[in-house]
Formats: sequence, C-alpha cells, structure tokens
Amino acid sequence: MAVDAVGSGMYIPFSLVFFHHITGLSFAVVGAVLTTVGLVGMAALPLAGAAVDRYGARRVQLVLYGVRGAGFALYPFATALPAFAAVALGTAFGDRAFPAVQQSWIGEVAAGADRDRLQAAARALRNGGLGAGALLASLVVTLAGDRGFVAAAWLNAASFGVAWLLMRRVQAPARPAAQAAPAAPKAAGGRGGYRVVFADRPFLGLTSANFLIALGYSALAVLFPLLIAGSLHGPQSLTGAAFTVNTVLCAVGGVHVARLSRRGGARRTRSAALGAVLFAAAFAGLAVLAAVRPHAGWVAVALLLALVTLYTVAETVHNPAASSLAVAAAPEVLRGRYMAAYQLSWSLASILAPSLFTALTAAGAALPWLLLVGTTLSAAALLLRLERVLPPEAVALPTRPRTWHPSPRPTNQPSPKPVPHT
Repeated sequence: MAVDAVGSGMYIPFSLVFFHHITGLSFAVVGAVLTTVGLVGMAALPLAGAAVDRYGARRVQLVLYGVRGAGFALYPFATALPAFAAVALGTAFGDRAFPAVQQSWIGEVAAGADRDRLQAAARALRNGGLGAGALLASLVVTLAGDRGFVAAAWLNAASFGVAWLLMRRVQAPARPAAQAAPAAPKAAGGRGGYRVVFADRPFLGLTSANFLIALGYSALAVLFPLLIAGSLHGPQSLTGAAFTVNTVLCAVGGVHVARLSRRGGARRTRSAALGAVLFAAAFAGLAVLAAVRPHAGWVAVALLLALVTLYTVAETVHNPAASSLAVAAAPEVLRGRYMAAYQLSWSLASILAPSLFTALTAAGAALPWLLLVGTTLSAAALLLRLERVLPPEAVALPTRPRTWHPSPRPTNQPSPKPVPHT
C-alpha cells in the first residue's frame, strides 16, 4: 500500500501538467481525454467485482498492478492522441477498479477489529505516500527539468512492479466457509450476481449514505481552492497549506484516532455517523467563513486551518469505520460485486462534485457548504437507521481480534505448514 501510494503521489497532485509534459498534447486535449476515459473507466467496476468473486481478490489485484504499471511505462511513448487515449483508457480501467478490489482483499486477509485497524492503516499510508510521492516528483522535476516528468512516469510504473512483487508474498489466512444468502451461490456461478446486490436494500442504503458523505471528501480538492481564492482573497499557497495539514494529520494521527473511536465496543455504524456529524460541523463553520469573509488575514487563516483540522478528524473517524462496515456487510461469496457497487458511490461523487460545487458557488459562496451540511447530517441519520437492518456481525465491532482455526483434518493426513498472519 505504501509503495503504491508513493508512486501515485508522483502524478495525482498535478496530473494535467504531468500528462501535458510527457505526451506533448495541449492542456485542453489532456483534460478532455482524462475526463472521458474516467467516465468510461467506471465500466471496469462491475467487471472487476465479478472477477474477484470468480478468481479471488489477490489475483485480480496483481493483474491491476500489471495494467497500471504497463500504462505508466507506455505514457512517454504515447505522444499521438489515439495512442494517449488508448493508454489512458487502460490505465483508467485499472485505477477505477483497484479500490474495490483492495477493499475485497482487506476483507480476505483480516477480520473483526483487525479489519478496522488495517482500514485505518491503509488510509494513513495512502495520505503519507501521496505526500511523499509529490515531494519526490517535485525534486525529480527540479533536478531534471521536463525530462523529470518522464522519469516520474517510469518511477511510478516501477512502484507498481515493486507492489506486485510484495503482494505475491502475501497469503490470506484460511477461513471457514461463508454463510451466504440463499441466492448468493447461484449468483456466484456467474448469473444474477448483481441482481443479488441490487436486491439488498440495507446495503444499497449504506452505499447511498456513503455517496452523501463522499461529496464532502471532494470538497478538499474543489471547494477549498474556490473559497481561498474567492471569498477569502487569500494566496494560492494557502491551498497548499490546507492540503498539507490534511495529509500530515491523516498520515500521523489516522491510526490513533481510529483506535480511540473503537474503544468501548463502539459500533461501526455509530463511528461512521460520528464522522459524518464532525464533517457537518466543519462544513457549517466553512459556510460561516464564506459568508462573513473576515478582513483580518491572520484571523481568516487561523479559522480556515482550524476547520481543516476538524475536517481531517472527521475523515479519520469516518473512513475506517465506514469501509469496514461495507466489507463486513457483504456476503463473502459475493464480496467483489458488493465492493464494486459500493465503490460506485465514490466514483459518482467525484464526477458530480466539480460541476455541482462550481454552479452553487456562482450562486452564493456559502451554498455548497450548506448543501454539504445537509448531506452529511442526512447520511448520519441514515447510518443510525440502518443499524437495525444490517447484519449484526457487521455492525458490532469485536473488542478482540477473532482467531481463525483451520478445519479438522483426518489423522492419516499430514498437517499443513503453519502460515503466519501478515
């Protein structure tokens, strides 16, 4: 996870500039191609979910590492528009599908409270790796000029190769057979799999709640720059400071905050709802900041950074609990399809947020923040209501990690070699 995040951090913060330099195409063309292939790449989600249920998350994850690594290795040679579009489409398929496959893989390698710990660690590693990758890319470009962008592309490709080698050594512990729903075995055979998912109304409610909160996750990339440059008339460096505060706090304090939220046998639904309420509080403060527009520069900066800190705490409380809740609520035999459906909530929110937020900002600086207050509070209420209908073993958080025991073997067969937990 850390190696993957560092590699991705070398291009995500400045993707338009990155692809403009390594392909030679204009910013407008690069932006149009990335938007188009991003939308088309969502088709990879249902395919990846079905592949996980058929072949296992580990195999599919290894394939996606290969696809993404090959894409970035080929980017410097894709200088013509058709070649760039083809490589970008293949890479977009891998990028869109990967989070759902990783969630399924986490569900296989960890259970109970260990799953929540791994989710928190994944979020912390993601943020820390993205920050480290961005710094590394900046150093490479500073030293090598425009050739540094090509070097960054190949370093990112190499990071996927290293992650592939590391993941080959990770084996899931033995698990007892999944107690799936009556319709699930037939679905796992390849027919009607997604009909089972879309008939699961509690899980669809959980996905809807995540969509409402995922809109708020997009605020850091879309709304904060608009607020700083527009209402506050602040320098663009303040946008970078907000990103830095969020990244550092998530990387350093994410695991600790998630551990505190698990104390006392807390339920995952309530931890996720608490995170949504904290998001709402941060958005309410930002709505006031956008409407009042304080003239004293240091006051505005102090308030903004305080609200970014609250926003980050909400993220560290909500994300591990919500992710573990979704993984645990999915029947094991159809976990890949369930995670693909859940990931659609993140993808749709990231696609909808830019146009929605910019339109609302044009009508009133505080309007997008007020919308997010409403969506996050609605999501919190929905999560608490779903607590009664979601599987009890998904809602309840074990105070101790569960230990899986291998099934009894006949005495005339040799015992398998012990496999250490990773």
